[in-house]
Amino acid sequence: MLAKILGPDVSRWVLGWRSPPGPLKDYYRTDTATVDTPYNRVEMLAVDIETTGLDAEKDEIVSIGFVPVIKGRIVLAQAQHHLVRPDCQVGDQAAKVHRLLDDQLQSAAPIAEILPLFLAALRGRFGVAHHALVERGFLSRACQKLWGQKLEVPFLDTLALEHRLMTRRNQSIGDGALKLAACRERYGLPRLRVHDALSDALGCAELLLAQAAHCSGKKPAAMRDLLE
Repeated sequence: MLAKILGPDVSRWVLGWRSPPGPLKDYYRTDTATVDTPYNRVEMLAVDIETTGLDAEKDEIVSIGFVPVIKGRIVLAQAQHHLVRPDCQVGDQAAKVHRLLDDQLQSAAPIAEILPLFLAALRGRFGVAHHALVERGFLSRACQKLWGQKLEVPFLDTLALEHRLMTRRNQSIGDGALKLAACRERYGLPRLRVHDALSDALGCAELLLAQAAHCSGKKPAAMRDLLE
């Protein structure tokens, strides 16, 4: 909401000014490239999270994976994957989906230790996620709890981008057509393990590069053309 009223640059400055000294303020103090920059000249961070449910107000992050995409190349050497110890129990349904048990998560670090690692990796980079609404909501809520201010990230949503591309090509969008695996299949990308935060982040990064190549003509597509 703040970004819509003030514009993204002023909004980031305000949020950074309001944030206490620490990882969130450091993130806001670092500028990203402009949206007119070609995608293969910027730095991005593909991220995926696993949660105890879909409500960012009451559910919690239990796993996060992220991998940088620097100037059109995925940097696996800088990829990170972390389990996160929630304050609540995971529950049977979430355990079935993510294959993470309460016993596994009890030995994991709390979000207060993991989130600074993510913010350090995010500095100066665009975010990338498949259905970014989930990552945006949970990560922002976690920042609010820890530092009193939300996280505002210029996110490239590969799901939203694929929807636009399919609409432009007059392709029908059936049930499941926008799932990560289905999107990857359309670009000839191999199957990945499901419900693993790091493999999904990597899968999202690969999908992004395939989509960006598809959107590029004689010149590489600008970030403006890819952002939601």
